Amino acid sequence: MAKKEKKNKKSKVIIRTIMLILLVVGISFSFIPLFKNLKFGLDLQGGFEILYKAESIDGSKMNSSKLTATYKTLSKRIDSLGVSEPEIIIEGNDKIRVKLAGVKNPDEARSQLSTVATLSFRDVEDNLLMTSEVLQAGKAKIGQDSSGNPAVALTIKDKDKFYEVTKEISERGEGNNYIVIWLDYNQMTDSFEKEGSSCGTSGSNCLSAATVSQGFASDVIIQGKFTQEEVSNLVDLINSGSLPSKLTELSSTTVGASFGEKTLQTTLTAGIIAIVAIMLLLMVIYHFAGFISSVSMMIYTFLVFGVFWVVGGVLTLPGIAALVLGIGMAVDSNVITFARIREELLKGKSLPNAFREGSKESFSAILDSNLTTLIVAIIMFIFGESSIKGFATMLIITVLVTMFTMVFLTRCLLKMFVKTDYFNDKVRLFINVRNEDIPDVNKNEEVKPNRFHNISFFAHKRIAIFCSLILIIVGGVIIGVKGLNLGIDYKSGTSVTIVSDQKMTVKGIKADIKELGYDASAVSKTDDEVSVRIDKSLEGNEVKEINSYFEDKYEAKVNIGVVSNIVQKELVKNAIFAVLVAMLGIIVYVSIRFKFSYAISGVIALFHDVAIMFSLFAIFRFEVSSMFIAAVLAIIGYSINDTIVSFDRIRENIKKADRKKMTRESFHEICNRSVQETFTRTIYTTITTLLPVVVLLLLGSSGIFTFNMAMLFGLIAGTYSSIFIATIIFMELEKKNLGKEKKKKVYSDDIEEKKIKGINC
Repeated sequence: MAKKEKKNKKSKVIIRTIMLILLVVGISFSFIPLFKNLKFGLDLQGGFEILYKAESIDGSKMNSSKLTATYKTLSKRIDSLGVSEPEIIIEGNDKIRVKLAGVKNPDEARSQLSTVATLSFRDVEDNLLMTSEVLQAGKAKIGQDSSGNPAVALTIKDKDKFYEVTKEISERGEGNNYIVIWLDYNQMTDSFEKEGSSCGTSGSNCLSAATVSQGFASDVIIQGKFTQEEVSNLVDLINSGSLPSKLTELSSTTVGASFGEKTLQTTLTAGIIAIVAIMLLLMVIYHFAGFISSVSMMIYTFLVFGVFWVVGGVLTLPGIAALVLGIGMAVDSNVITFARIREELLKGKSLPNAFREGSKESFSAILDSNLTTLIVAIIMFIFGESSIKGFATMLIITVLVTMFTMVFLTRCLLKMFVKTDYFNDKVRLFINVRNEDIPDVNKNEEVKPNRFHNISFFAHKRIAIFCSLILIIVGGVIIGVKGLNLGIDYKSGTSVTIVSDQKMTVKGIKADIKELGYDASAVSKTDDEVSVRIDKSLEGNEVKEINSYFEDKYEAKVNIGVVSNIVQKELVKNAIFAVLVAMLGIIVYVSIRFKFSYAISGVIALFHDVAIMFSLFAIFRFEVSSMFIAAVLAIIGYSINDTIVSFDRIRENIKKADRKKMTRESFHEICNRSVQETFTRTIYTTITTLLPVVVLLLLGSSGIFTFNMAMLFGLIAGTYSSIFIATIIFMELEKKNLGKEKKKKVYSDDIEEKKIKGINC
């Protein structure tokens, strides 16, 4: 009977495992159509991005209605460029960013977008009757005709001219007594004969064709079979056409199609290798539980892309970097849970009980660590510009999907196999815990000590703090003497990246730039790629000249970015503000969930990590760009994530102790033991998060080199500070509270904790 029961258990496990394998195979094949339907940014398929400052020529202030009208005019113009997925984003009170992924002719796009909108009144034979000068600028508004239908009300400035023209048109015979209103009329392609039937539609420059029955010397309306929405759009377009406004180019990026394609291929290859490496590592460390975690990771990745597609996100290079980073951080949720299950097993509990208790005990740390990362991601999205917003969007999605797949789904899958009872006597196969390490509670066997129980993490705390201070001071001195190696994002100017199979040398490229009439302030070369920085912000024709020169001479793929001084100042201000707001958000959240001393300790550790990143970038002279700031914000999220796991264990162990009798020595022992208990998890999490970063460094695109180097430095600094800096500062801050009676809610809210622990599959 026992043999038959054992066979049934084994059959259940085999069947369920096969089902999971089939699920993984199905998801793998589903990636192909999903990925094809995603929208790619210009850095992955080539294209053109430009940031404009909208200004009024007459000196009047730009307001939201004028900016919206300009936005709609740009949208109409982009339709004629044949770009399938354009992005037009209003930034602030006077800026508009246009992204045209896949555009074939950036120079034509630049020319067509920046021209001032022109409104004209013509007859049916396309003869010019009047220009927008007869109207009062920006005064068109929504009105009604005599029947109460939506119409456009025009405010006339030159009433004599308007009366003269309308009277003359009204006297023409039937079929010819029309005034046709055009926006950006092109005599080579536009005509009423050809576009009369489509007049007023989104694909035509013809806005309206109105019958004129008499001369008008007062304000008039344009009436027709319009909907309220059509009238609203028409008003915006007419106002934009009549505004004496101009668009000033602040920055631009031009990416060749082949350059973008290569970037996409190398980054995706690196991402796939990183994911496979993490999956293999999980299975080596956690055996069957690692396999379950790998299945969840596949589902996680699929869902992230799926959610990104549903919300209409545009996948960019920083977005892929955020996804790969998110995978490393998402695995942390499983590592925390598995570590807790192992601990319960090593206390002598059965696998079902260890799974149940481990899942409950781990949830609080997982929730807090992910929510702090989410806070930082939201702040990045609110205050970030362009590529940083793309990174933040993907990071927000990864955090939300993590809570579903890597917490809820993984636990459901694990529970499905635990309930078979097949692994009750095979815990090493299930989660890599040796049977001989599990004490027999019936025989009163002692629980074996933690493998790091002999390590005193704070015995040499002065040395740890001294090393950090030395590194920060050295970096500070270099910054003071030489300054940071600022990229064009924070210095303004032009960056040119040239990729070619032909031989290129730094000396030769410098000579080429000199021949073009510019001075290269920096030139660097790696394999088949050369990066050039020019301190001058180049304009449209100059960008075209450089692009054509290197394409012709080296058959190169060229990527050109231009940033003006105005944008540079804005980016610096936003970067500083975003970091400070992120710190404040973390202080508030950790103070609410833990205690103020935890929050201060964690934030000081974050300042330490940021200082280390700046110091190392100063020492090695790596370029500080907007992607470096994205990495700084990401590390703030990761580091507090790591720190909170240690704090969660310290809080738990303090709660178990008699605080009134606690001495400085026993308090230090509790903190040291807490770090010992979480050290394995810290090492595993660091490795799984570093893996994708290292792979992206070795195989990924140069476009995210700065980001990956910053992440490498930041991850190491974050792990170090979580163990030493944050905990040491916390111990110093808590000295004054030793020996005091613990007040209710000092370390946790029991009711809230019970609610949290009650969440299970």
